[in-house]
Amino acid sequence: MSEPDRLTLVLRYADVGIATYASLRIVGQSSRTVNWVVEEPILLAAAQELADALPEPRGSENRREAIERALTRGPFSTPETELTLAYILGVLLIGSPGWQLLTECMASPRAVLFVSPSARLARVPWGLLAMPKSGPSKEELVRARQDAITASGRKAAQIPWQLADISAQTDGYRLMELVDVLMAVPSNIVHAPRAPARWEARRNGPPVLVLDPRVPGQRPDSALGSVLGRPSSQSKLAQHFTERMQRRPVLPDVDGAVDLFRRRDADRTWLARLLALAPSRLVYVGHASSADGRADRAALHLADTAQMPGDADAIGDHRPLTASDLMSLRLPMPPRVALLACGSGGDYQFDEPAGLVAAMILGGAQLVTATLWSLPTTAAYRQFAAAAGEPDPMADVVVAVDRAHEEPDAGCAVNRWQRDQMRRWRDGVLSASPLYWGALATFAVDGAR
Repeated sequence: MSEPDRLTLVLRYADVGIATYASLRIVGQSSRTVNWVVEEPILLAAAQELADALPEPRGSENRREAIERALTRGPFSTPETELTLAYILGVLLIGSPGWQLLTECMASPRAVLFVSPSARLARVPWGLLAMPKSGPSKEELVRARQDAITASGRKAAQIPWQLADISAQTDGYRLMELVDVLMAVPSNIVHAPRAPARWEARRNGPPVLVLDPRVPGQRPDSALGSVLGRPSSQSKLAQHFTERMQRRPVLPDVDGAVDLFRRRDADRTWLARLLALAPSRLVYVGHASSADGRADRAALHLADTAQMPGDADAIGDHRPLTASDLMSLRLPMPPRVALLACGSGGDYQFDEPAGLVAAMILGGAQLVTATLWSLPTTAAYRQFAAAAGEPDPMADVVVAVDRAHEEPDAGCAVNRWQRDQMRRWRDGVLSASPLYWGALATFAVDGAR
């Protein structure tokens, strides 16, 4: 099989009433399409299992408590509990016909799977899902589903899992080991008027690096404070970007890599000026936030003061840069964008998925790597995790994505790093935490891989 013959598959979910319908097809081979249904109690059970794993506040938890739970006792805290979650999601979300078709498509080069989730499945780390060998019987699932349908409504199904020996239920083979997993871009964004920037034309240009910009009025240890910690020439990230600067220019033009971090001038006007120079890539590492109900209110937190006009309400002396601001400003985006910020890849959570990823693609990007949930800062990881030494998984993510976006097939290169991290995690390297590699999702359009 030659590279142009690489198989492309599409996995699509749609919420219709009280059920979610799924289909898996091979592009160009419509006769091999398979379908299944995820009933609402089953979907709610999957969502509950995943929510227990994520560093997002639940119930009365605050942010600190949520991170501590996720790192110390949640499903992502040990390889065994993570595999158990991956197995449960694999059983509940991908039907047996889907797994069968996926195994039939194993080939070299690896096939590419584009996932288009429904709103309630928007934060599922699809590549992490484990292929099951066995699971609850059809009768057990039907009974669990029926028991979850009550007079007051539907609740998460209580499924009789046999988890005492997880190795008896799955070999641990993950979806991203079968195929490269990318996110499809919603069709309303793909077909909207836009002028894509081509990687082939821009690849030799400098990248724009927006690294932990200083949010006005926020202390380094506050909610919108530093993500990467105090800048130091000895840090892993500073050394990485020093090497990057020795090979090619970067934007902004600085004397040393330390000057890329915690900038006070990195506001939307500064960003627009750099994007107008036709860069090859954009790397943003910092804070992002979402607003309930509207994807276009998702925002990046640059060094904008409250005096800067925009759609978001001011937070003290700061005004966030929303997706709607980005669209109205018509900032010209480079072909590849990395948004390494809290839940920056959450477009699909909304009925109208026009969030930060959509804003980047409407601005010209062809490939966007974002995160499905909040990443614990380096300081938080070191406070709660039990890994030996001085690990810095946040820095590892930034370095890995920056390098992957230089590769010809950037999205698949991100997948390769995720597979490497998953295998290290499986071998007992606890600093290779799935809270970091599992959060990455790459959205691709216009044939980008």
